[in-house]
Formats: sequence, C-alpha cells, structure tokens
Amino acid sequence: MITCNYLLQKRTNCYSLISHQNRIIGRCCRRFSAATSTSYSTNSRVTVAIDGTGICRVELNRPNKLNSLDLKMFDDIAETVSSLKSDRSIRAVILSGQGRAFCTGLDVKAVMKGGNPQIQIDKLLERKPRPSNDNYDDKTIVESNLAQDVSILWRELDAPVIAVLHGMCYGAGLQIALGADFRYATPDCKLSIMEGKWGLIPDMGISVFLRELVRIDVAKELTMTGRIISGTEANKLGLVTRVCEDPMKDAEIFALELVERSPDAIAAAKQLFQRTWTAVSVDESLRLESKLQRRLLKSWNQLTAAGRSALGWEFPYRNRK
Repeated sequence: MITCNYLLQKRTNCYSLISHQNRIIGRCCRRFSAATSTSYSTNSRVTVAIDGTGICRVELNRPNKLNSLDLKMFDDIAETVSSLKSDRSIRAVILSGQGRAFCTGLDVKAVMKGGNPQIQIDKLLERKPRPSNDNYDDKTIVESNLAQDVSILWRELDAPVIAVLHGMCYGAGLQIALGADFRYATPDCKLSIMEGKWGLIPDMGISVFLRELVRIDVAKELTMTGRIISGTEANKLGLVTRVCEDPMKDAEIFALELVERSPDAIAAAKQLFQRTWTAVSVDESLRLESKLQRRLLKSWNQLTAAGRSALGWEFPYRNRK
C-alpha cells in the first residue's frame, strides 16, 4: 500500500529518517562486525546460539540417546522456547538435532525408570492455562500441558522456525518438527507417527498441525499404522517443506533471505495464516487481515522495506514490535 509516490511525497520526512538511520547503521555495523555466536541457554538438553544477523540456532543435545526425550529434555525445550519468545532481536530460528538423528521420540525407559512413572506421566499431561505470545490479542489464553508445549510453543515465536531433519524423526520428535513453520529434510530421513506402537495416540499438538498439512485420510493412515516413511515421501504428502541433500545449508540460506525482510511483516504473516488457515469464517479472516495490516502501515520497518524495494535503501530494520 505504501507506494514509491507516497515515499517521494514524504521526501522531507524521509531525509530526516535517512540522517537518523545512518547513525543506526554505524552502530549496527560496529555491533555486527564484532558479533560472534553467543550462547543463550545453559540447559543441558538444548543448546542455543544467536549470531549477529539475528539467526538463532537451537540444537537438541542428547546425541548419545538419539535425542530421545526424557522428562528433563521436555523441561529444557519448553524453557528454551519460552525464553526465546521474549527476545525480539531474533529474526529466524533453525532447529536441529545433534548426532545421528533429529529426535527418536519419547525415551520410554527413562520415563519409566526416572522415579515414579505415574508422577512423571502426570507432570507431562497436567494442563495449565497460560497467556499466548500473541502481540495482536493480549487476551488470548491457551491451556496446554508440558508434552504439548515442546511442540506448540514454536508456533508462538514471532520469528519463523525452520526444522532441519536427518536420520530419524519419530513420534514426539516428529510432533516437535511439525510445530516449526518449515521442515527441511534429507531424502533418506525416516519419519513416523509412532505412538500407535505403544497403544497411544499422538497428543502433542498433532491434531492442530496435521489438519493444516495433509488430508484427513492421510493423517489417519499414518497415525493408525505408524509406518515409517522417507523424507521424499513425507515431502510428497506435505509433511516436509523441502527435501535437500544438505538441509542445514539450505535452511541457512533461507534464514538469511528471511532476515532481509521486515521482521514485523514476517511476524504478522505467521500470525495471519496460523489464525485463519482452518475453521475460521471469511469475516474473521478479512477482519484479521485489516487488523494486522494497520499495525504494519507507516511503521519504521514497513517504510524501510518499501524504501529498500523502491529506492534501493540499505537501512537496517529495527527489532520487531
């Protein structure tokens, strides 16, 4: 909506912006040139580092157990995502697993042996209300449990999340990956909704994720059989965004592309589609489009994006609102 003509009409204001932004550029350049990957989390089951571009790398860190989830790992993932939600300097997140697999799901033996099994299961399944990180509706309250939080909380980050999948991605691991906005996988990555093997259903937000990605018959078939599919087949079914020989490299390239866009527009786009993709009326969708657009119009980052596209500006974006 903000056209080149509009920007030219506001030439005087633009010149004052240029002077101010030049000062910002100098500060940003000095900060970025000195920036190295900085440790963000000390959780033993998850490592986090953020570089000078605002790209955050999160790694599941239990490679000796193929990143399977014990109770501490559930806690550490949920704690990590919750802490990232408040960091507005983050522009994109790359989520991966150390070692030979992304994540092989629940570590049933650890849960059974790590104290009273019933107490541990109750801790995973206890539902608690919490405010959603929804900048466009502060009244949103979500009720979820710890098992669901390690998947669903990724959707509440205003920055896009890219999951990089390799080796195996089973059960709870797949549900964590489905909580990301994008999934890049190797062709031979093995994926499975494996809960049926234990006589269970998937219950970590998959009823939200799958309805956005696949047909209902596909969701039922994969859940009822628990069969293992390749990254290539997962891509054909819609579970995986892209199949790559080197998914980490492609994810990094994609993240850098996202960093070049307005962080406010990226956050609003994520909000828009997640809140309207299913079971929402036309009226609600149109209302949300207008609400999000009004917040973007004439903001610093929106003018910067328009200036970059129309006038070749090279000004930096501010942290998202």
